[in-house]
Amino acid sequence: MSSSASRFIKCVTVGDGAVGKTCMLICYTSNKFPTDYVPTVFDNFSANVVVEGTTVNLGLWDTAGQEDYNRLRPLSYRGADVFVLAFSLVSRASYENILKKWIPELQHFAPGVPVVLAGTKLDLREDKRYLADHPGLVPVTTAQVRIRSAFATHLVAEIMNIC
Repeated sequence: MSSSASRFIKCVTVGDGAVGKTCMLICYTSNKFPTDYVPTVFDNFSANVVVEGTTVNLGLWDTAGQEDYNRLRPLSYRGADVFVLAFSLVSRASYENILKKWIPELQHFAPGVPVVLAGTKLDLREDKRYLADHPGLVPVTTAQVRIRSAFATHLVAEIMNIC
């Protein structure tokens, strides 16, 4: 098989600032966990995967979740094949912004593009030291994730009907 990709998929990650979007992409593309937090404005990663014998090049676009970039961020949405909408399991605000901010933004700028929901920082949800060092954090509960999971299942069904 040829080493060049026979298909390209543009995947754009979105979500509140500091939820772990960049970390998720670095871990996926390099198998390394970054030790330092550096806020991202925009960055791109690439990975080749083989799906049913076909090499697929994933263009992984990392976006800034901070409000300062609300006008620039949608410029990266053009041509997206899929979005990964990330939220932190230790930040209820990032969870609540799924419906308040991110779904409306994606529906406005990229209607019909599939969205995959990804909860990050699962390891920190019950880490007593982390929670003590970050007063005011309210972790997302398992029950809330189940409710959102049912919502996500409904979204997937809608996406499948559209495509």
